[in-house]
Amino acid sequence: MMQPVECLQADRLQCEHRALTEVFQILKNPTPLHKTLFLILEKVPTVLSQVEFGSVMLWDQSAGLFRPWASYGCDAAIFKRFGLRAGESTTGKVYEEGRAALLSLPAEVDGVIKNMRLGNRNILERALGHEHRPTCIIAAPIATADQKFGVLVCETFQPARPFSPDDLPFLQSAADLMAIAVDRSRLQAKADAIRQTRETEQLRSEMMATLSHELRMPLTTIKGYSTMLLMGEVEWSQADINEYLQLIDEECESMHTMINSILDSSLIDVNQLLVEPQALRLPYVAHQVASEVQRQTSTHRLITDFTPNFPLVSADPRWIKQVFRNILDNAVKYSPNGGFIFIRGEARAEDVIVSIADQGIGISPEDLIPLFEKYFRVRNPHTMNIPGTGLGLPIARAIVELHGGKIWADSKLGQGTTVCFSLPILHAPPKHTVGVPADGEQLSEDEEECK
Repeated sequence: MMQPVECLQADRLQCEHRALTEVFQILKNPTPLHKTLFLILEKVPTVLSQVEFGSVMLWDQSAGLFRPWASYGCDAAIFKRFGLRAGESTTGKVYEEGRAALLSLPAEVDGVIKNMRLGNRNILERALGHEHRPTCIIAAPIATADQKFGVLVCETFQPARPFSPDDLPFLQSAADLMAIAVDRSRLQAKADAIRQTRETEQLRSEMMATLSHELRMPLTTIKGYSTMLLMGEVEWSQADINEYLQLIDEECESMHTMINSILDSSLIDVNQLLVEPQALRLPYVAHQVASEVQRQTSTHRLITDFTPNFPLVSADPRWIKQVFRNILDNAVKYSPNGGFIFIRGEARAEDVIVSIADQGIGISPEDLIPLFEKYFRVRNPHTMNIPGTGLGLPIARAIVELHGGKIWADSKLGQGTTVCFSLPILHAPPKHTVGVPADGEQLSEDEEECK
């Protein structure tokens, strides 16, 4: 017959086994690191019932601090502002020594936590809801064989229920499993970064190849016609000269557009695409850009249709014009047989929706998903000779999203494509607005300049 002490030991081992088995199940699930560490920490008090406060502190190299990634027995929202320096308190001591520690005497506890900074102590006491005076502390390093990540710390405030040396192996096991989770998460982050870098480099290489091809075409045209005009032995008629100069001008405009797209894309990459929203009359902007595009094509007819009393929107006129230009440029290019291009505006309670529909070649469902990704271009026999860098729609998306709107597309092969975007309504318009004035209203000098 088992003695009472042996029964307690058997129960304890069974409890530890159950807790560690549950931790292994947690590690199998692809959950974020914060949640994984919290779920593991929750299992510790099921074995060490005297735990009243626990924390998982990981070293943040960039900040030079230990930061809480999971906590138990406190207000997590307050405790997340906690940050320990190297060597500070129990965490700093255990991290430096690299081995589990049991502080069971009041003098030991006070000696280790006395160097905790006043600001940290205040945060901790607000998070606990009482004075921070632990009677016993147990802690274990979170580390692998070749790398240290942080420390698992558990505390009790009850003198009658201290931790014992028998608790150290279980706590170290829990810390070791946390180390596996941290190591796996960081390796996954590195793998994702490497994969993203490779994908980005591949996209850049493809973009540079496309760009080289696209720039070579107008340069060849410009070089050819300018060389012809400079041939002294040939007398060109004024009509020929005007025609060649017109072609050179068009190719220069094409290069200018491509270079501007690359520059805008670079601004997006470094988060330097700055917008200055103001009260904007969207129908006027749409009509203005449509007129510009209409002058460049004779096979398309652009029609604008906005609902009456269309509300003002909060937007930067320069960038919203760019959105219209990019979408309309695609609409023209991908409807090579011409046709109508409809620009419609509809007001809703909180925003407006603008749709631009063409009668072009359309896009397959699988190509709609990456349509707004950088450098993506629809690849099929109908698009092989259509110029472009694959930056127009991604730039439009970035601009719209910076304004607090959304952009999407719908299309059917052989029937055309509709690109839509939304912008927030300006509910309290300022005195000055940009765009066409209402009947009897005069534009200010600043507004005239915007025209």
